[in-house]
Amino acid sequence: MNKPFVGNVSVAYNGFVDAIGNTPLIRLPRLSEKLKRNIYAKAEFANPGGSVKDRAALYLIKNAEDLNLINPKDPHHKPTIVEGSAGNTAIGLAHIANAKNYNAVFFMPNTQSESKINLLKFLGSKVYPVPVCPISNPLNFNNRAKKLAEDTPNAVWTNQFDNLANLQAHFETTGPEIYKQLGGRVHGFTCSTGTGGTLSGIAKYLKKTDPSIKVYVADPPGSVIYEYIKSGEVKRTGDGSFTEGIGQGRITENMRACLKDIDDSLYIPDEETIVMLFDLLDQEGLFVGGTSALNVVAACKLAEKLPEGSNVATILCDSGHKYSDRLFSKKWLQDKKIYDCLSTEIQNKYIILD
Repeated sequence: MNKPFVGNVSVAYNGFVDAIGNTPLIRLPRLSEKLKRNIYAKAEFANPGGSVKDRAALYLIKNAEDLNLINPKDPHHKPTIVEGSAGNTAIGLAHIANAKNYNAVFFMPNTQSESKINLLKFLGSKVYPVPVCPISNPLNFNNRAKKLAEDTPNAVWTNQFDNLANLQAHFETTGPEIYKQLGGRVHGFTCSTGTGGTLSGIAKYLKKTDPSIKVYVADPPGSVIYEYIKSGEVKRTGDGSFTEGIGQGRITENMRACLKDIDDSLYIPDEETIVMLFDLLDQEGLFVGGTSALNVVAACKLAEKLPEGSNVATILCDSGHKYSDRLFSKKWLQDKKIYDCLSTEIQNKYIILD
């Protein structure tokens, strides 16, 4: 090694909340050399709660405090954070709630991995997995969260999908970090979207700083975002994805806020995502989830549209640990019809669960 083992560590953080953000930006050398463009991935799994959603979670709670929607000094009712979340936002909120001595209650689709649900329970939160239904249905997980908050003293529904504090987290932190880490030499940015907060905040910051930066939204099968950017029509492309927490059936307020900042959209099939997921593990040493892999596929597609030597950044949302019982299961991959996309070498080396 040409450098000391200890990197540029300049500060000790004061608690969980203070440690959120300032994550590494990692160049992916094998992909970059193959493409003759530089692919940079923001390692959001390095946040103390393990995902990019720590940033939004912090700003959502700060927003509730600043607007006096909860009262930390209420002698009778401890503040309660309530959210409808597919997992990572809830995990971030749960950590921060514990750090602040708040309660936390979450509703999530019952399609989420058991390990995600159990993690929230391990963090002391109440968790209600509920059947999937449209946002127009009062029994939608998000609507259930709103109703519970309304009925609970000193509680707030943080409303991650439509609360613009979500995008503000990334406008004030993630976007500036990426720009600074690349010394201002950012030529393209892409990531997928669930709430729209990460994409929107970063896109708005980058476009404000340098309008020439290309911003593409990446979208999985079963979502409306790809087609909406292409034609303005709210129409799903494909039949659904194995990825969790991304894709949408509507245009959220966080997403709507950045529509003018998006140059184009990219549709990423599951077949390409699963191959990239194991390529990142096998060739780059990165153990990430499906959303992160999809983002890297999109970054490569965007890079190919730009001149050689260009820098394209994306987001590694979280690690693969919460999804390992599925991603390394032959039966699960076969059920999703993505097992045969993997090479025999990858199958033999990594797919070790039945």
